[in-house]
Amino acid sequence: MALIRNPLEVYASLPKTNCGQCAARTCLAFAGALARDESKPRDCPHLDDAVAARIVAYLDSRKPARHEQEAELQRLRGGMAAIDFSAATARLGATVVGGKLAVKALGRDFLIDAAGNIASDCHTHAGLAIPLLRYVLFSRGGRPTGSWLPFRELSNAASRGLHFEQMCEKPLKRLLDTHTGLLKDLIDIFSGERSINLFGSDVSLVLYPLPRLPILICYWEPEEDMESSLNIFFDATAVDHLSVEWIFSLCAGLVAMFEKIAAKHT
Repeated sequence: MALIRNPLEVYASLPKTNCGQCAARTCLAFAGALARDESKPRDCPHLDDAVAARIVAYLDSRKPARHEQEAELQRLRGGMAAIDFSAATARLGATVVGGKLAVKALGRDFLIDAAGNIASDCHTHAGLAIPLLRYVLFSRGGRPTGSWLPFRELSNAASRGLHFEQMCEKPLKRLLDTHTGLLKDLIDIFSGERSINLFGSDVSLVLYPLPRLPILICYWEPEEDMESSLNIFFDATAVDHLSVEWIFSLCAGLVAMFEKIAAKHT
């Protein structure tokens, strides 16, 4: 059997019955939990030993990458000592609270000290901490223009467009197909802004995962013989704040979080 090489192939190897016996709502959510080390292949009762072994081999191969992620987090924390918080507020759209930099992400304040430690009323993991610190350290500033672009049209993102569609847009579309109230929940939970008919969509939602880096989610409902569709757009200034790699990572993390919310609210 061929080796598994990426998270998409992990999902492809699962039974896709969405039975829920692994404690995840869907097989896609289970694939995400495997990638985050929150579940094990044995948690799925329908995987045969050969497929489980292939998944284990892939997950083991990613362990060095997780060590690299932790090393990257430590490097970023080390750079925070050079940041003048007061001077950075205008660039980042942030404030200073009690000597710490307060950056609002998805409607919540994240307090960052000079050592790069992050405090918030919600769980902060490396997948969120790294984009947040990179934003603080490397954002060139500037306000959003309101000019929306698909991911593939961002600078240096063309070769990743299909992967972004598979890992971010299609999973989110499936969520909205089956959880019709999810967009309203996201607005309520994350201080989103609902818009009407942007790009001719039936529903559109603007979220702010970072103060100067909004994302626009447009959803077209199914009608007659046409299935639903969904696209995620970014302000034209997005790459002034994060590289396309970390924009991709940030969106993939958001979709995984939305899957958890949908499962919890079902």
